Amino acid sequence: MAAPLGSIENPIKFSGQDFKTLLEGSLKSGKLFCDPFFPAEQASIGASQQDPDPKREIKWQRPQDICENAVFVEGTTGTTDICQGQLGNCWLLASLSCLTMHPKLFLKVVPPNQSLTKPYAGIFHFRFWQYGEWVEVVVDDRLPVREGRLLFSYSHTRNEFWSALVEKAYAKLIGSYESLRGGNISEGMEDFTGGIAYSMQVSSCTPRVLWRSLTAALSRGSLLSCFIQASSYHDIGKVTGEGLVKGHAYAITGTDKVRKASDEILLLRLRNPWGFVEYRGPWSDKGKEWEEVDKAEKERIKLKKREDGEFWISSEDFSRFFGIVELCSVTPDTIDEGNTPASPSGLSSAWVISEHEGFWVPGSSAGGSRRYNRTFWKNPQFQMILQEQDLADEEDSDESEDDDDDEDGVVMLTPEERKRAEKKKQRAKQCTVLVELLQKNRRKKEKVNFLYMAFHVYKLQGKCLDRNFFMRNRPVGRSGKYKAQRGVWRKLHLDPGNYIIVASTYRPNQFGDFFVRIFSKIRNTLGPMHINLCIVCAEQVMAAPPCPDDQRRVQRAFDEEAGPVRNPAAPHVTFNKSVSHTLDKDYHLPLETCRQLIFVEDTKGHCHLSRQQTDTLLSCLRHLQSIFFQFDVDSSGTMSPFELSTALEALGMQCDGKVIQLLSERFASGELHMPFHGFVSCFTRLRKLFALYDSETSQEVKDRGINSVSI
Repeated sequence: MAAPLGSIENPIKFSGQDFKTLLEGSLKSGKLFCDPFFPAEQASIGASQQDPDPKREIKWQRPQDICENAVFVEGTTGTTDICQGQLGNCWLLASLSCLTMHPKLFLKVVPPNQSLTKPYAGIFHFRFWQYGEWVEVVVDDRLPVREGRLLFSYSHTRNEFWSALVEKAYAKLIGSYESLRGGNISEGMEDFTGGIAYSMQVSSCTPRVLWRSLTAALSRGSLLSCFIQASSYHDIGKVTGEGLVKGHAYAITGTDKVRKASDEILLLRLRNPWGFVEYRGPWSDKGKEWEEVDKAEKERIKLKKREDGEFWISSEDFSRFFGIVELCSVTPDTIDEGNTPASPSGLSSAWVISEHEGFWVPGSSAGGSRRYNRTFWKNPQFQMILQEQDLADEEDSDESEDDDDDEDGVVMLTPEERKRAEKKKQRAKQCTVLVELLQKNRRKKEKVNFLYMAFHVYKLQGKCLDRNFFMRNRPVGRSGKYKAQRGVWRKLHLDPGNYIIVASTYRPNQFGDFFVRIFSKIRNTLGPMHINLCIVCAEQVMAAPPCPDDQRRVQRAFDEEAGPVRNPAAPHVTFNKSVSHTLDKDYHLPLETCRQLIFVEDTKGHCHLSRQQTDTLLSCLRHLQSIFFQFDVDSSGTMSPFELSTALEALGMQCDGKVIQLLSERFASGELHMPFHGFVSCFTRLRKLFALYDSETSQEVKDRGINSVSI
């Protein structure tokens, strides 16, 4: 069977370009490939790289025109193959440096058998993970050059070009080179692996425990990087007295330990993507501490004392200078909450992954954070069903009582040990899930534009997820504070049952696409939470008795308009007059709305209303007007989709976000806000919709739900 579309074996073709077809076509024609979708023009670079000096004009050249002995890869790939050029994308290049440490992962991004020699056609291809799918990006090898040198990423040897071409392919995927300026290391790590990226505060544990944790993560195949937090925007890029750059991403490429006399020194190997500017403190390339280390030890760790951006630093100094470590795990097993070393086998249990896409639509499904309690409940919701508790791992199995008992048969536990044991016992009955929320396509227009976002997890109680549900219930899990970054995640331990995940931006009415994925140790079900339309008391609205004043007005209108012999040709005119006498002036209905109200009524084949039907409709309209007043919170005389949803719910009509959006688009005449007559039309249309659904005789149709009935 063919691999599923979007898998690493069968990636999505970006811009519909198939590498094999294009390569064969170029070889056959004898012409080098020129990419029409990412042309050798300023637009592919971005506006800020322009220079008025004609001597510094940007030219696009192929590798052989830049260097006589140009190669795609020289020998083997390594961290020194990537040096940062004139673009603030250290986050991407640090991620790429980490990738070179893992050959199997590297080959996913950089497919083998690519060369600048025969068969050569000026075309290359690379693969990146994008929101649940692998995407293949094709590029030509024309690269931006200024004054004879590559403008952006380059290799330390200057004649190797694979890293520059990966950078170009990623720039094409995102939109332009300038779109790569500034970012979070986790973005690159996830897009190179499809894994889960997360942060660790260096101060959260001692230097020795941190070293053990990072060593374990590297042994499990995680990508690691770090940076020094800058106190202000102006501090970013400043070099400290120790030779470290603030606000700059470094790749963590290894850990080791050496003997110095009787002491054991724990070391970390870091690399600056610039390819220069190295740490100058103890255990650096120029550190005198190496003089007291055996030559065999230095050879074992492959100590290289040269200006290539790579250096060693002790775990104590690392913890003193650096603030954040970024890790990317290919599976959640690598996320080690206890900071313990990896198991010797390095094997990880299987995880079940569920994925779904969603979007925030202003006025409809972009309800904002919980502080906006009137609209928070309208945010996109995803139902998560956890059916079974986790299978017990061997390491979590209970030990025999004989092993736990002391000589007197009594186990003495400290309060802290007892607390940990109780917590472990409780987790054994729960489901382990990792929830990640990623916002999509926020690097367009040459700048980062991430929304502040988060997610909340609620235990589902029944099906009525109205505003009151979220006012009465607290979340059982959340991603944390709202953050303006591409992804947020949280590992949770939950009891088996039904849950909903609510994805939200901090402020309401912000448009955005997002991607949510769930990792669980036991099978789970994830999908959009559909709130079926249900009608509870709308017919009670129609059955409310008219007030005596309205009855007298209706009688007077009937007498004036119909006379002794009612004119059946214009029932809507008579009804419209009655409405004018009953409703406030600003809420009179146009003739078309009156026609809709009449056509929905059962007139026994006649084209006019009886007086009793008129009384009933006018009483209904008066009630609708009071509801409109109540839920028109800003007293604008119109209703937003948020207000419409709560108003319909008060009438006994609960609709999901998709239906509300359709109603708004249809009855608001293309505007974001709906006038009173549009609100009346919504109510009328939904009454008819439910009547059709109730009269449906096909059980198959009914099983599809009322949303399947056309609005």
